[in-house]
Amino acid sequence: MQKPDLKEAQKRSKKKPKIITDFIIDENLINLGLSKKYFVKTYGCQMNEHDSEKIKAMLEKMNYQATSNMEEADVIVLNSCSIRENAHNKVFGMIGQLKKLKDKNEDLILVLCGCMAQEEIVVAKILEKYYWLDIVFGTHNINNFPNLLGQKIFAKKQQIEVFSKEGEIYEGLPIKRKFPHKAWVNIMLGCDKFCAYCIVPYTRGKQRSRKRKYILNEIKDLIANGCQEITLLGQNVNAYGKDLADNYYFADLLNDIGKLNMPRVRFMTNHPWDFNDEIIFAIQKNKNIMPHIHLPLQSGSDQVLQKMNRGYCQEEYIALYFKLKKAIPNICISTDIIVGFPTESEEDFQETLKVVNKCQFDYAFTFIYSKRVGTPAAKLEDKIPLAEKEKRLQKLNKYISSYALESNQRFKSKEVKVLVDGFSEKNKQVLTGYSEHMKRVNFYGAEELIGRIVLVKITDVKTWSLFGVLSDEWC
Repeated sequence: MQKPDLKEAQKRSKKKPKIITDFIIDENLINLGLSKKYFVKTYGCQMNEHDSEKIKAMLEKMNYQATSNMEEADVIVLNSCSIRENAHNKVFGMIGQLKKLKDKNEDLILVLCGCMAQEEIVVAKILEKYYWLDIVFGTHNINNFPNLLGQKIFAKKQQIEVFSKEGEIYEGLPIKRKFPHKAWVNIMLGCDKFCAYCIVPYTRGKQRSRKRKYILNEIKDLIANGCQEITLLGQNVNAYGKDLADNYYFADLLNDIGKLNMPRVRFMTNHPWDFNDEIIFAIQKNKNIMPHIHLPLQSGSDQVLQKMNRGYCQEEYIALYFKLKKAIPNICISTDIIVGFPTESEEDFQETLKVVNKCQFDYAFTFIYSKRVGTPAAKLEDKIPLAEKEKRLQKLNKYISSYALESNQRFKSKEVKVLVDGFSEKNKQVLTGYSEHMKRVNFYGAEELIGRIVLVKITDVKTWSLFGVLSDEWC
């Protein structure tokens, strides 16, 4: 048994991460999944979604087959998120529900992995209350999942293996892509920013940039297989390369990717701290880089930003925002905002509203502060009543919704290019996808358009989506 250690997880050294390229599934495990099915449920960010693609691929290499019905699965994997308490509660709630399935089928294998598994308090709680979980592993040893599964089946013992360390880089892991026409591509792992409220540096480890050759080769393979869009992933993508010693940074990577025949390139998430002019020039220069930037604000108050350890002030954020607006015509900028951070006064909250009203974001992900055990912010005294936090969130969201609708209005009666993902969950006759500006667009169309970039004329505008008709040249 290997349990997580928070103190070990926060350590940082100058040691270069090891690059591991020799992923092999033992031949004794290859046929474990014959006539068996698996179900993977993912919580949280795109990084978790991408990790789940690797988990699914490993299971299929062991001859398991996917099922959308949890009750008929032989292996159920919960890939968890730890960013907020609500995410914790959802996962523990699901683990509780799964006990009923375990009671019916003692051979059912239940797995918890991802960021939650990296937390000391979570593993302690599992050992105390959730004994029916069979396998627990973290973010640093996803490559060992097949072996843990084999050990559970053969030894019939609970497997807990969670390492708290700076981390390695695994190349060559299999991937079962969610879509054939678009893909996530990790360019870096981990984070060294240590924002006061954030658990990610502890759960994901040290900032580790992938070598450019692995990234570019992965993208070339995607192009060869007809992929139309990639999203470059990292906890702070614009810090790419700062941990390497070859003077090759994010702007350089964007320029190299821009030369490839990939129709659409996106990236997230950014940190204002590392967003420099070279990155802006690269976006300007390369027309296949989409005109949408996600630029987390978190707070508009200098006092709160300092306590958050964000590394910038209100004035610097606003200056960057308008530099992007000026440099890239029609760019859409989205953001993240936290309300109710410990010590946030009404005056601090008004400073956040000031920035929102000045920047008028295209959309925003807004949250009430969630205490994460082990982070510096968790030690701050929080005197703000929950009712007050909820009031602030509601007020903030009114502004966000208003500006989101206003932003969408500018696309009315215009034609936009849409990469079609599939049919809408609400209406199976309506296709849905995203424009270059990351606006969801719905329209009536044929199944043959899925995976293609089509031209849609916008006829109706809502707060969070657009509706249109397929242009004549695409009919």
